Amino acid sequence: MHYTDSTDIKEQNQISTKQPPIRILHVVGGMNRGGIETWLMHVLRNIDRDRFHMDFVVHTEKPCPYDDEARALGSKIIPCLSPAKPWLYDRNFKRILREYGPYDVVHSHVHHFSGYVLWLAKQVGVPIRIAHSHNDTSEVDAHVNFLRRIYLNLMKGAISRYATTGLAASGFAGASLFGQDWSKDPRWRVLYCGVDLTPFQTPVDGLALRQELGIPKDAFVLGHVGRFEEQKNHLFLLEIAAAVIQKEPLTRLLLIGDGSLRPVIEDIIKQMGLTPYVILAGLRSDVPQLMQSVMDVFLLPSFHEGLPVVGMEAQAAGLPLILSDVITEELDRVKPLIKRLSLSQGASEWAKAVLESPSLKFLYPQAESLKSMKNSSFNIAYSVQDFTKIYDPQ
Repeated sequence: MHYTDSTDIKEQNQISTKQPPIRILHVVGGMNRGGIETWLMHVLRNIDRDRFHMDFVVHTEKPCPYDDEARALGSKIIPCLSPAKPWLYDRNFKRILREYGPYDVVHSHVHHFSGYVLWLAKQVGVPIRIAHSHNDTSEVDAHVNFLRRIYLNLMKGAISRYATTGLAASGFAGASLFGQDWSKDPRWRVLYCGVDLTPFQTPVDGLALRQELGIPKDAFVLGHVGRFEEQKNHLFLLEIAAAVIQKEPLTRLLLIGDGSLRPVIEDIIKQMGLTPYVILAGLRSDVPQLMQSVMDVFLLPSFHEGLPVVGMEAQAAGLPLILSDVITEELDRVKPLIKRLSLSQGASEWAKAVLESPSLKFLYPQAESLKSMKNSSFNIAYSVQDFTKIYDPQ
């Protein structure tokens, strides 16, 4: 299978026509540097913006990292507050659809809450209504209380009734939102969230980046990119790092991201005596460069995922990738680089795999990894091709 690059896609999609652009409204929590939002920005940069106009409803008034770039590319960032108060959200969302619309597509990325979003879109007459599942929350959902269970069932019922299309980042993510028999419904399908591979083709000055971050040039760097939330399992990352440091003192753990648990993790780093070994880099716009030139191995011990964008990026960068075995094997495109472990195996076993990982990097050169990713459905060109068909089915 071969996919053309994003420049070719743009040229193919630029249709000379007088008809107005197809207008799409994406619904997200906020345009932060998370996996969903990063992927949506890849799409926005590469889609034919004369033919497809994308706006974003967000559930926050706070500025987010991607807001300015999205606006510069012609999109609107439209706050719609109070998702926890459905009567207020109803009024706000319908006002947005009428004031900024009409929209041809409402594409919702807010998991179960998409049921309510698409019900409102149906009432206003939006013809294409897409629920997009980016996460596998089935294990968490199995242990919720009675009221939460009622909410989940109501939202899943609304998605089934009001979505014209359902997209899933993986088979696990599809079953999580659309039910175990999801593949039997022709409306539901997997669409891999491809990444823009262009940044992985440019040489990077790794020494300069290490110096900027205060990392010794000969340090062994464990990397992680993710929100500081329970799902990402940062406490276990620290335990792994501590076990690796016992064997290899010139080790650093580079944590990229932000989130509600960051202050808690910072306190634990101090308690564990890891302050000299952990770099909290915050939100960064140069993740591809850091993966290529600073990190030596990428860790992803998540409790659950849909299909993590950072896992695709790590493979494009040619990084050994050590991840929890609950993450779907659909992610595994450069198999020589990937090692799966159970979270029950403990930090010592993970540390052993980490210390063995440099040999994986030499098995498969980065140029070969990048070639594998280019010729896969993880190429952003595939996402753009697919979306043009979903948004414009004629």
